[in-house]
Amino acid sequence: MKKTRIVILAIVIVAAICTAFYIVNNNSKKESAKEAGLTEIQKITTRNMEKDYPATPREVIKFYNRIVKCYYGRQYSDDELEQLADQALSMFDDDLLKKNEKESYIESVKSDAAQYEEDNKSISQTDVCDSNDVKYMTDNGDDIAYVTASYFIKTGSSYTKTYQEYVLRKDGDGDWKILTFYKIEGESSESDE
Repeated sequence: MKKTRIVILAIVIVAAICTAFYIVNNNSKKESAKEAGLTEIQKITTRNMEKDYPATPREVIKFYNRIVKCYYGRQYSDDELEQLADQALSMFDDDLLKKNEKESYIESVKSDAAQYEEDNKSISQTDVCDSNDVKYMTDNGDDIAYVTASYFIKTGSSYTKTYQEYVLRKDGDGDWKILTFYKIEGESSESDE
């Protein structure tokens, strides 16, 4: 009789675990299906940065590069551009934000994107260094990270690769914010199709 209770209890526990797994898995599929119907711009602009801020310096730059690629893809409305800019600016350190007021930042993006279009340029691919290649240090008590990103730029039928170094600083909430960025020398390459 005691063995029967143990067997029944074990079956109930296994059934409860299977049911919980099914519910969690089914909800994940619904979320994936919901996101699959969104454009890249919508995926970026609907991300709640307060609840889902990128956790590492590398992830911050990967998300920022998705925004940059959208900027230069030039497939957005004025409202979408503003929303993209809001997401980008939310990843800027306070010191960088002081130098990039929203309106002037948006005008700069429009100007750069227009120049890319005039020069028949597009960003075909972005990449971010491996986690092992992110450099961490402390400067005046601030946690700093250096992240290298590369960009394949298509101009007509040729490609060039450029590199940027991003410097991020951890803020008071523990979020990594972009402090500055600059072009660096790398294994630059040019090729024709």
